[in-house]
Amino acid sequence: MSKEKRQKEIINIITSSSISTQQELQEKLKEKGFETTQATISRDIKELSLIKAVSDSGTYKYDIPSSIKDRGKSPEEILKNIFQEAVVSVNSAMNIVVIKCNTGMAQAVCAKLDNAYFESIVGTIAGDDTVFAVLKSEAFAIEFVGMLNSLLV
Repeated sequence: MSKEKRQKEIINIITSSSISTQQELQEKLKEKGFETTQATISRDIKELSLIKAVSDSGTYKYDIPSSIKDRGKSPEEILKNIFQEAVVSVNSAMNIVVIKCNTGMAQAVCAKLDNAYFESIVGTIAGDDTVFAVLKSEAFAIEFVGMLNSLLV
């Protein structure tokens, strides 16, 4: 069977089942008639830009990246979606805003903030579960925290 068909089936599998390992994905593909190697599945995951996301049960599973899911949405909707999915809390200290995220999600949140181009942000940096945003003033930071917190509800 073709690579296109296999990759389409991978998308179908991960959107209908909670798949957390390449081995699980390989087994599901086999059930659907696709004999594949682990190396092929690894390449498919990379080519499809699949990510690991937290499932409802708190475990990690393969998922389609937000950038693909978000096609056709406004930048505000995209930012709100990623915040509701990934952000735990937002606070400030002086002109620094600290955004605590679910593990592994800080880079995505930081990228969305950078792409949104807030003029009051001087710069951002992200770790695994925390984003620091330096704002031009403490007043901007307080306003920014309020706006970000409004995205969480």
